[in-house]
Amino acid sequence: MITIEPIEKLTTQLSRLPGIGRKTAQRLAYHILSVPEAQAKELADAITEARENVCNCPVCGTYTDVVPCRICSDDRRDGSVICVVCDPRDVAAMEKVREFRGKYHVLHGVLSPMEGIGPNDIRIRELVERVSDGTVKEVILATNPDVEGEATASYIARLLKPMGITCTRIAHGIPIGGNLEYTDEVTLAKALEGRRLLG
Repeated sequence: MITIEPIEKLTTQLSRLPGIGRKTAQRLAYHILSVPEAQAKELADAITEARENVCNCPVCGTYTDVVPCRICSDDRRDGSVICVVCDPRDVAAMEKVREFRGKYHVLHGVLSPMEGIGPNDIRIRELVERVSDGTVKEVILATNPDVEGEATASYIARLLKPMGITCTRIAHGIPIGGNLEYTDEVTLAKALEGRRLLG
């Protein structure tokens, strides 16, 4: 089989992206080569521009192109409520809902002793510093409902409760339109645990 080195290099780089296997990476590489040169250059320029102009907000830790980010600098948002998430993508997901009007804190990871990730490896210290001035009344822990996410939420709650801060956890359970028959036991247990009063 003949190997064309630039295509191979492009395929290898694309296959490093999350969720992109070797075949998909090769398909993308060939697609990039088939589009007009100007379009391929626009893609390359967009990648370079994003890498050069996007940074982490020094306050909340999300991605931003202005410092501080637009959410942290928005006076209309409730600074007494902070939603703690694992990743900047989680901020984007929460913002799509348009229900949360507080501010965020991005941990950039979760506690994972198996992988050697402890409290000093993610942005827990920065969270404690943020809430220590007394303006924050509630911290919503919106980490993923997996073992690491639950452990991280519990650890943060234990740290913040002695400071008089209300720590809440986002509800987990059966999605709207879901069917009990096909719901796993852990999800059902979480749905029961998170039940609320009606009426």
